[in-house]
Amino acid sequence: MTRTDDENWLYRRGRYADGSGERRQDGVPPPMPPPPPPASADTTRYGAPTPVGHYGAPRSAPPPGAPRTPHPQGPPQAPPPQARPPQRPVPPPPAPVARPRRRRPVVRWLVALVLAYLLGIPLLTWPFMPRVDATPSGDRPADTPGYVFVLAGSDSREGLSKEEQDRLGTGSDAGRRTDTIMLLYVPPTGRAALISVPRDSYVAIPGHGKNKINASYALGGPELLVETVEQNTGLHVDGFAEIGFGGFAGVVDAVGGIEMCPEKAIKDPQANLDIQGGCQLMDGPTALGYVRMRKQDPRGDIGRAERQREMVGALAKKALSPMTILLPPRWFGLNWSLSRGITVGEGTGPGEFFGLAQGGLRIATGRGDTLVVPVGDTGAQTAAGSSVLWDTKKAEAMFAAMARGEGDLSAYA
Repeated sequence: MTRTDDENWLYRRGRYADGSGERRQDGVPPPMPPPPPPASADTTRYGAPTPVGHYGAPRSAPPPGAPRTPHPQGPPQAPPPQARPPQRPVPPPPAPVARPRRRRPVVRWLVALVLAYLLGIPLLTWPFMPRVDATPSGDRPADTPGYVFVLAGSDSREGLSKEEQDRLGTGSDAGRRTDTIMLLYVPPTGRAALISVPRDSYVAIPGHGKNKINASYALGGPELLVETVEQNTGLHVDGFAEIGFGGFAGVVDAVGGIEMCPEKAIKDPQANLDIQGGCQLMDGPTALGYVRMRKQDPRGDIGRAERQREMVGALAKKALSPMTILLPPRWFGLNWSLSRGITVGEGTGPGEFFGLAQGGLRIATGRGDTLVVPVGDTGAQTAAGSSVLWDTKKAEAMFAAMARGEGDLSAYA
């Protein structure tokens, strides 16, 4: 074999071009191998299957000549291609439409009825409330934040029959004197205050020199009383309200009585009072005697003023309780009794009366204090007899705090 023959065999040239040639030492090509058997359709198309055992382990090949088991479902067929429909442009989502709010006529009617019930009855009875001139003339202190009301309890028997005077134990004395003087202070925010002014307080009365403060009512009525309060406190008074014996007893009966808790038994014929010690429900006549009683109290006028504040606070709490408001007969009876038993100043309108009710609500719900004007001497001898002298420094500090609209006066008491 020559070098050229070796290169022809290496590069498959000449007689080695078909790849079947075999290099032999003698230079004669070997015989051609027999052609392979025709391949089946399975192997032609997919190639010979690879046997797979359990869990992917290879299975042993079947022996030669063994019949092949066709696939039960035949070879897997590729799904025919499906024509996709033409894509249409997707329209944008519609803009959200605001849904109309559902009207609730039933709820609105209920709210209207409740408001008409709560506010309508007081406004209905308001025109029947007596009026009196209580606005001072001349120079007055500048208006201050919040509200300041003068509350007076008089011993007037006006309008009481002989039977009512006997039932209440008031006697038949003529004239009108004030046994109770209080200031109801309602600040813009914070705690309200119900402040007793001792009726024997020795103060300057405009145009009448110095005297006990209750003398101002006897000399010039509500107008002079309000002017005296303004001149001695420096506060602008926003409203005036007065209640007599009959009106007070009627209001107490209208709310079903007031529970009070005296520490011991009290018997005072002049006040028509004979009660046992301990908590008890007092009707109108008994409550009236309890706040009038003075001589059987060792603290005199100071002790009576304290009981009066206690009674007013309990009365406000009972009058504004849910049981009173939710019972139509009691709610109407209370407003009717107030309209017949309370006298208000001509300058006291529904707005000022609402402020008065707001102050009573704060006192009733524990958001207020019951105080007394700071006192320095309870038995000072003056030209008007035994009198009460204020603690000038503490009283001025309290009134200045009220003029500034402060919401807590307990530090000045």
